[in-house]
Amino acid sequence: MNRYLFLPMAIVAAMALMATSPARAVVEIDINRANVEPLPIAITDFISGDAIGAQISAVVAADLKRSGLFAPIDQAAFIEKISNPDAAPRFEDWRVINAQALVTGRVAREADGRLRAEFRLWDTFANQQLSGEQFFTSPENWRRVAHIIADAIYERLTGEKGYFDSRVVFVSESGSKIDRKKQLAIMDQDGANLRMLTNANDIVLTPRFSPSRQEITYMSFEGGQPRVYLLQLETGQRELVGNFPGMTFSPRFSPDGQKVIMSLQQDGNANIYTMDLRSRATTRLTSTAAIDTSPSYSPDGTQIVFESDRGGRQQLYMMGADGSNQRRVSFGDGSYSTPVWSPRGDLIAFTKQSGGKFSIGVMRTDGSGERILTTGFHNEGPTWAPNGRVLMFFRQPAGSGGPQIYSIDLTGYNEQLVKTPTYASDPAWSPLLE
Repeated sequence: MNRYLFLPMAIVAAMALMATSPARAVVEIDINRANVEPLPIAITDFISGDAIGAQISAVVAADLKRSGLFAPIDQAAFIEKISNPDAAPRFEDWRVINAQALVTGRVAREADGRLRAEFRLWDTFANQQLSGEQFFTSPENWRRVAHIIADAIYERLTGEKGYFDSRVVFVSESGSKIDRKKQLAIMDQDGANLRMLTNANDIVLTPRFSPSRQEITYMSFEGGQPRVYLLQLETGQRELVGNFPGMTFSPRFSPDGQKVIMSLQQDGNANIYTMDLRSRATTRLTSTAAIDTSPSYSPDGTQIVFESDRGGRQQLYMMGADGSNQRRVSFGDGSYSTPVWSPRGDLIAFTKQSGGKFSIGVMRTDGSGERILTTGFHNEGPTWAPNGRVLMFFRQPAGSGGPQIYSIDLTGYNEQLVKTPTYASDPAWSPLLE
């Protein structure tokens, strides 16, 4: 199911459900403060003829709560029972329980078997509706509807795009430490709908999403030789990017999805290359007697950040997309690795090793303003949410059996475990689904 299947009816419905164009909302969230007080919000069970209405509203509530910006109110505190989501609620009943925003909705089944889900967002202090939309989809996609509704609420109250209707690909790890099996897996950003993409026969590493298609690139040791592959997520079709002499590391797409940038090792050194996916022509971007790896493009495709030990230990460097103007940008204590550019273009996330600990941090693109978000025994591999507001990474605590995935807000607050049935490492967050 693609997002565009929702849009034509959603646009019409938004116009129909919003009787007037509301003035600027009294209720809003300033997400630029370091420590945001979560907004109390009441999310009622969507009216339906079966359990699916309550299921959708529960996912909406869970998404908003997990963001750290919203505090869904316990339904046991509700005074008014919503029976007609088309009618204005009794705003005073919601103000009494300090619900600054209210979400109501309905889910119905159409004659052709599709679900129709609709919601309304109310400002209880301004006594007005803020937004309202409806969506049509097949019943098996009800969770996506919930994520899209949560995104709409998030955007209306924060002014920024949401990130709930997205997926995460990662390396699923199972078995003992001496016989660890690694295979690709994919899940919704909240950990639901998990499925395996590869078998456990060959070790896989560094999965990365295409910015323009439902496609990933990754490295596999199939046949005992490291190779870079492309995998179409919807069809399962797999394609070998190319056979390269030596080791291949850290493949990642260009912003337009037309190239893959990677590190190739030859004669003990590793340099950065790009490959045009149409012509399969390769271009070498670095040429040093060092290890240059983990390249990541800026969102506009004009710059590349990467890690290199050319100065004696791992640091972050910047260069133009053609390899020009290579310069160091990290200057703090310790070693820096796994840089990844924010989709907003303003920050670079990284892993930092110092004092026997691993930290996840961010810095501006010129290396200034470094901030550490979280520190632990072994934290690594940050990846950005589509809106550039949240990061995921993986952590392996001392003495644990294996790594797990966590998320953390850009401010360094609201760190949370993302539950998976196996150990999990090296997450990569998708763009919003299309």
